[in-house]
Amino acid sequence: MNSNKVLDAKGLACPMPIVRTKKTIDELESGQVLEVHATDKGAKNDLAAWVKSTGHELVQDTEEDGVFKFWIKKA
Repeated sequence: MNSNKVLDAKGLACPMPIVRTKKTIDELESGQVLEVHATDKGAKNDLAAWVKSTGHELVQDTEEDGVFKFWIKKA
């Protein structure tokens, strides 16, 4: 999946992946996609809830080798 920007949040504990995601997505234009990489197991639920509450769209999420990847489309 194509993304406009990649955020490396690996090694960060909650709530830092969310904090960094919010800061980074604010830099994007509406409709652009942010790819987030995280290793915190809580990030999956946290990011899904955050996306829902902010009106953005979680386009896709995967996990490989302990790294969670999320593609978030800015509202």
